[in-house]
Amino acid sequence: MSENRTPADFWFDPLCPWAWMTSRWMLEVEKVRPVDVRWHVMSLAVLNEDRLDELPEEYRELLRTAWGPVRVVVAAQQKHGDDVVGPLYTELGTRIHNDGRGATPEVILEALEAVGLPAELADYAESDAYDVELRASHKEGISKVGQDVGTPVIAVPGADGEQIAFFGPVVTPAPKGEEAAKLWDGTLLVASIPGFYEIKRTRTNGPDFSNL
Repeated sequence: MSENRTPADFWFDPLCPWAWMTSRWMLEVEKVRPVDVRWHVMSLAVLNEDRLDELPEEYRELLRTAWGPVRVVVAAQQKHGDDVVGPLYTELGTRIHNDGRGATPEVILEALEAVGLPAELADYAESDAYDVELRASHKEGISKVGQDVGTPVIAVPGADGEQIAFFGPVVTPAPKGEEAAKLWDGTLLVASIPGFYEIKRTRTNGPDFSNL
């Protein structure tokens, strides 16, 4: 990474459609601003494991399927390095979200094959072998923003060298070109203000994958 480029750490759960939208925006930002994204996992299953009784049954069922994809990504990272995380996320997300196929075993196998990773990594979907590493990555991301938010989490260098982290932005559809650049610039601006916490409005549209 060039000294003139800004690192942006991005925490995601492969199952979250809103994180998927934001991640595609971040890839667009890399094209229009001197930014390099570093990908990390967080886990909706871990985030919600102590409050399952408070959640609707439909969401609890979703969380039961959330362990598989994120475990496979962590296993791939541990065995093949950080560079595989972003490409594997792209292949998983395209099938899970854009194609509407969900996080099935077939989707996981196809995604692994697409990035040239061994099929046996799919076995980790049902294994807790790397859950310590998964939880550590999750904790690193969520500790920057607090327990009352979810995925995605983005962290960038602040003016004093310390990382500034925030949840979101939540956006649909994913902005392209100069719109992506404007959102990035604005996000950094508000996140750099001491004491700034939140701008929010009620979502009236679901994730729109049509331009991805």
